Amino acid sequence: MDLTAFFTLHKDLPREGPGLPEDVRWAVELAGTHGEARICDAGCGPGADTVTLAEMLPEAWIDALDLHAPFAEATAARCARFGPRVKAWAGSMAELTGPYDLIWCAGAMYFLGVTEALSAWRKALTRSGKVAFSEPVLLGGDEPQAVRDFWADYPGITEEAGIVERVEQAGYRVLGRRLIIGEPWEAYYAPMEARIAELRAEPVSEALEGVLAEGEAEIAQWRAAPERIAYLLCVVAPA
Repeated sequence: MDLTAFFTLHKDLPREGPGLPEDVRWAVELAGTHGEARICDAGCGPGADTVTLAEMLPEAWIDALDLHAPFAEATAARCARFGPRVKAWAGSMAELTGPYDLIWCAGAMYFLGVTEALSAWRKALTRSGKVAFSEPVLLGGDEPQAVRDFWADYPGITEEAGIVERVEQAGYRVLGRRLIIGEPWEAYYAPMEARIAELRAEPVSEALEGVLAEGEAEIAQWRAAPERIAYLLCVVAPA
């Protein structure tokens, strides 16, 4: 894939994966995060969830990082109104130092692996620290072809039990879990559809056309089975 073309499509999208503010609020409340907590938004994308965290926890100190520098810059601009308590920069989520009361990671943990990320992040948590993350999940039973096509590039996907097993392998326990399905995906794909239409209003390069076609195909696969394509949001703590 041409990365320049890929980021041309994704530039200025409000978020880089499915989710809604209520998903963040559910996780924060379950984790018991409050007051002057130290939080990390790992793989923050353009900062949609960073904003929710900052609004929900007005006394919290939040670090947001993403490997893609323009996303980190977009988060910094979006969160400038919160002042110095929210900082964003380009960096690897494999190298968190903390200490954090909560590490939030929306749809990005698969870059490291669930067990691998949780194992690496243990040293970055406070004694009562928690991790909240979302991970692709199969719902079980006979999966429609659209679901198999959608997840074809992620052979490591499992059902819920497989995710729980990976959590436990890292020495953590699951405090709660919640499916991200339906509307949270629309919140991601509707702006992408609009962005594709905007870019198509002008002649595009062959590389960009390929990326736009891939984006359309992904959206079509999701729309073919929106009730079967999901992430699992988990809140976990060291056992």
